Amino acid sequence: MKKLIFLTVLIYFCSPFKAQTVNDSLLISQRPRVIGFSPSENTQNINGILIKYFDEIDSEISPKKVNGIGLGLNPLGVFFPVLALVSIPEMDKWSFDEIGSAAIPEKMNKINGLQVSIVNMEPTVTNGVEVNVSSNLGAPSVINGIAISPLFNIHHTQKGVAIATFANISAKCRGLQIGLFNNCSDIKGLQIGFWNKNSKRSLPFINF
Repeated sequence: MKKLIFLTVLIYFCSPFKAQTVNDSLLISQRPRVIGFSPSENTQNINGILIKYFDEIDSEISPKKVNGIGLGLNPLGVFFPVLALVSIPEMDKWSFDEIGSAAIPEKMNKINGLQVSIVNMEPTVTNGVEVNVSSNLGAPSVINGIAISPLFNIHHTQKGVAIATFANISAKCRGLQIGLFNNCSDIKGLQIGFWNKNSKRSLPFINF
């Protein structure tokens, strides 16, 4: 009986310390960092540089807010340019209807500044400039600003300018697309390229 009373008292007094420890850990993880790494549950707010060496899948993503530079170094991105170049001859047959049907996730990274990536596979809102080799694959993304790629840009929503050597693909566009092939379902703006497609019409050189 005495042991039971002792354990009860011990648990009672230790619980606040445990809760305080959890709260302290949470505050530490939310504290802005100058340099952060991802994937990491302790990286949430960055005022500086985020270095992302791999991408998290949608169900496991821990949203991060970056005021500065998001640097994506996912090694898988080196394979996508090769696949894109092989697919260029059939570019006019590419189907991206799934981009428009996919809902914007509730949990998304937010980058206020510059995003530079080999490939981005996490749902991300970029407010500023986005430079991707293989753009955004496997996750609906939003660009509010300028997106530049030596290959192609893929976004759910584009507000601003998208410039790519081969293709610009979006479900919703408010601005300008410049590339060899441009495709946007819901557009209020201009498409300039060899072939331009939207829900209204398909035209060479210039479309709107």
